[in-house]
Amino acid sequence: MKNAQQLFVISAPSGAGKTTLVKSLISRNSKIKYSISYTTRAPRKNEVHGRDYFFITNEEFNRLKSNNEFIEYAKVFGNYYATSKKQIETILNDDCNAILEIDWQGAMQVRKSIPACTSIFIMPPSKEALHERLTNRGTDSRGTIKQRINESEEDMSHWSEFNYCIINDNLELASNELELIFSAANKLNCTKNPKLIKKINKILCS
Repeated sequence: MKNAQQLFVISAPSGAGKTTLVKSLISRNSKIKYSISYTTRAPRKNEVHGRDYFFITNEEFNRLKSNNEFIEYAKVFGNYYATSKKQIETILNDDCNAILEIDWQGAMQVRKSIPACTSIFIMPPSKEALHERLTNRGTDSRGTIKQRINESEEDMSHWSEFNYCIINDNLELASNELELIFSAANKLNCTKNPKLIKKINKILCS
């Protein structure tokens, strides 16, 4: 594939559907591999250590950080998240594309360290849809859902910092658009698509 051995960074507000989109993309292309993040938060229901995240203690996080083993890290909702340098190197050395599914803070760090990476932001179709998705997935408390909704405003304000932006209002369409980005479809570049920018501004102002 044209983009072999490239690093892709995908960010979104919680509940926008980025994890579902990434899993769908990986299931359709064996040359794309997901870099599993480290986190100090507790596992959610059905999450598995080493599959969804590497769940570690604060002490272990600080040890790995001190050893300079992370390409990026950020504190989100009171917990730390980080990406291993070794994982990225291993994936790229296997002649595969690497995907990082991280928040905008981590994405900013990665862009500074690796300017050649391709960054993608996933936008929900509306703030109301985001609230509904967070509520219906049943993995968080009411307090956590409220916090995530409040934080989503800040998250979405950074969309224009990314190379591409996808509005996830239709899962199949969004999945196809994500796959096109991995094939270098420039028409989705958020700096070159006035119609996309207009839609995003409407979401942010709603």
